[in-house]
Amino acid sequence: MSIMAADYEKTDIGTIQIAPEVIEVIAGLATIEVEGVAGMSGGLAGGIAELLGRKNLSKGVKVEVGHKEAAVDVSIIVEYGNPIPEIAAEIQRNVKKSIEMMTGLIVVEVNVHIHDVYFKSGESPIEEDSALRVK
Repeated sequence: MSIMAADYEKTDIGTIQIAPEVIEVIAGLATIEVEGVAGMSGGLAGGIAELLGRKNLSKGVKVEVGHKEAAVDVSIIVEYGNPIPEIAAEIQRNVKKSIEMMTGLIVVEVNVHIHDVYFKSGESPIEEDSALRVK
C-alpha cells in the first residue's frame, strides 16, 4: 500500500503529481521483464503465493513515495532452475532505472521478496524413481 502522492514538479501553471499506483505499475512491469520471473505474488495466503496476471501487476508491489524519493518492495515467484540472486539483482536494477527514467524520482531502495517457485509442466525437483525407494 502506498503512503502518499509525490509532488513531482511545480510549474508556472500548476503542479505535476504522480500517483503512487503509477509507480507500482512501473515497478511491476519492470519486474516481469526480467528473465526467470514467473509472476508477481500477491502475498502469502494460507502459505501459498498466488500467481497474478498482468492486470494485477501492482498487487505484488508496495511503494513509499516522498517528494523526491521512492522505496519499492516487490514480491515475486521465480521459475525453477534460475539463479535467484542474479534475478533479484536484475529486478533491482530494472525497477530503479524504470522509475527514475519515467518519473524523475530517486529510488533509494528496491527490496525483492521471493514468495514461491514455479515449476513448468513436466519439471519437478523430485526424482521420478523416488517412489521406488520406499517399499
